[in-house]
Amino acid sequence: MSDEALLLERLTGIRRRIAAACDRAGRDPASVALMAVSKGHPASAVSTLAGIGQTLFGESKVQEAKAKIPGCPAVARWHMIGHLQTNKARDAVRLFSMIQSVDSLRLAQEIDAAAEKAAKTMPILLEVNVAGESSKFGYSPEKVLAEFMAINALRRLEIHGLMTIAPWGPATEKARAVFRRLAELRRRCEGVLGAPLPVLSMGMSGDFETAIEEGATLVRVGTSLFGERVYTRTGGVDEDP
Repeated sequence: MSDEALLLERLTGIRRRIAAACDRAGRDPASVALMAVSKGHPASAVSTLAGIGQTLFGESKVQEAKAKIPGCPAVARWHMIGHLQTNKARDAVRLFSMIQSVDSLRLAQEIDAAAEKAAKTMPILLEVNVAGESSKFGYSPEKVLAEFMAINALRRLEIHGLMTIAPWGPATEKARAVFRRLAELRRRCEGVLGAPLPVLSMGMSGDFETAIEEGATLVRVGTSLFGERVYTRTGGVDEDP
């Protein structure tokens, strides 16, 4: 089977699973966007997917994105989904159409300053470490609420919603509880804002169907779509994201 045929088969299967999860939840499949997490995979794979209709991609490292994006079709749209250091804010604003991993007021301020210099409005998501895992970045739910309006006041940023990563592992119901808590937190943030937040980015290769059942509007799928990532001598590549 050719690489294109394999990617098409995987993409079709994932879209079917998204549709089935939406059917179980009484949702329109069009309400869930699929992001292809391309970190650790070459521009050629991105180009193949873009050619068969998958145009939303996610990267976790600014340096990898800087090297990869110029070799990809212009139709591809890119989101930053990994931890972002403040000194990479300028590059992130230039490369991405959304930054999903805003996890502090200081980072938000740096992105806002970079967006001001670029004369660009930057859509963002606030990353929440719902489960309180020490190995993960992200706001605590309480701090999101405490800093929400300060971030919302930044002139060049637009808060579109929230993002989370559930604990890794086969315990689906543990992930479900995390997704349910993020959906509830979004409702609380909407109450503070007085306006809707349209994006709930949650769910990856192992749990995206559960995330959809709990209200995800964007799921981030890497391994199930691209296959296993390449590991190098300089370090491994994380699960999506």
